[in-house]
Amino acid sequence: MCAMINTPKIYKMRIEFTVSAPADNKRIFGALRNAVLKSGLPFEPAKVNKNWPRLAYGPVLGYALESLGEFADIYLLQNVPPQEVHQALARAAGPQITVKRVERVPYALPSVANLAQAARYIVEGDFSPWAPKQSLTDFLNGRKALAVLTAPNATVTQEVQLRPYVAACEQPEANKYLLTLQTVNEKTLKPQYAVAAWLGEPIVQGEEFTLPGIRFIREGLFWRDSQGGLHRI
Repeated sequence: MCAMINTPKIYKMRIEFTVSAPADNKRIFGALRNAVLKSGLPFEPAKVNKNWPRLAYGPVLGYALESLGEFADIYLLQNVPPQEVHQALARAAGPQITVKRVERVPYALPSVANLAQAARYIVEGDFSPWAPKQSLTDFLNGRKALAVLTAPNATVTQEVQLRPYVAACEQPEANKYLLTLQTVNEKTLKPQYAVAAWLGEPIVQGEEFTLPGIRFIREGLFWRDSQGGLHRI
């Protein structure tokens, strides 16, 4: 007879947190990993390094984007109550990371990096130097909502239809928009590209593209149900 192999049960804890300095994905991930290591929580080891905890962090925050909350999944070997996980991480993280929320989620559900299908951004600043002829909302709802991306070598351009990516766009204040962008065929759109197209700014494709004087803040992430509805993570 073959011996039965006891596979340990894994518990997935989803945390929402903020960082005290401008976002840098490698630094954020490293700080979170160190907090888990110092917390004393019974973490499942990562496959790449058994001395590290298994984490799922994401989706990655783009260049020049601020964030009101980052998300990560932590995998534990014991069923620790969310409040105890919250307290352990808060003690270990110090001032660099502030843990906002901890909840247990079913292990079989996708990780937070794969679950997010849309993101809402706060776009705010003084748009008057560009003298836009219409609001961002009207532009994105129009037929000419098109971004032309130029490669860094300036020899290749790509046209991107913006409307499929736009789940919603609201203007609560004169110089502020709430822009919700969704994933299309596993592709995402940078909010800077949508705003640059609206303002008539040339877009040089690359990680370091942004617009001076305009803030882009990722306000929340959303998952999509079987009916196509979006729900906050």
